[in-house]
Amino acid sequence: MAEINLFFVIGAALVDSINPCAFGVLIFLLAYLEETVRKARQMLVRGLVYIGAVFVTYLVAGLVLLPFIRKLGSFSVVSYYVLAAIIALAGLLEVKDFFWYGRGISLAIFPSESRRIKMYVQGINRSPFAPAFLGVFVALVELPCTGFAYLAVLGLVSLSGVTISNLSLLIIYNLIFVLPLLVILWFVYRGASTQKFERWRQRHKKWMRLAIGLTLLALAGAMLWFVEYGASLS
Repeated sequence: MAEINLFFVIGAALVDSINPCAFGVLIFLLAYLEETVRKARQMLVRGLVYIGAVFVTYLVAGLVLLPFIRKLGSFSVVSYYVLAAIIALAGLLEVKDFFWYGRGISLAIFPSESRRIKMYVQGINRSPFAPAFLGVFVALVELPCTGFAYLAVLGLVSLSGVTISNLSLLIIYNLIFVLPLLVILWFVYRGASTQKFERWRQRHKKWMRLAIGLTLLALAGAMLWFVEYGASLS
């Protein structure tokens, strides 16, 4: 049976982890907390709860989607071709945004959901459960922006077999996905400016999208290779 190499998953997760959508929401949240909390420790705790909720939501979503993808694949191998085509299209859209950002269709959080995120961020201090709720909500609504690489990895895991080893890859993937968020949180907690992080995000946004787009195209190709040849990526 074909197996997915750990470094292959790590590479995909590292590229996906620099997603400008995920960065943007966290920076906005931290900027608001800087203005509203009295102690930096409160910001750190709320940020950790938020990121933890994002991690758990993505992991649970993967565990729910994986058997569904597996069932579709066992019903008809065509479903894997369709999935690969969707991922490749998402990759092309990301590459398009490197050259013509904002023109035509882009992978982004829907405007209506962005407004709701801002509303929920403004209520982040009203309840100890608010950061967790925000993390779950953001993880779900940012899937159109961040979820395609994860979907590709789920497809590859499904193709290579749902094993304990492969399920552990999902944990590793999601840990890597939230790692840059933890780094940003730590630096802001230690006094770094959220404005500097936001300027950096805006300056490098198109390069992030190019990297993600090329990775999605590679993942779509890997999925087709698996379907056609059952080749090992190890």
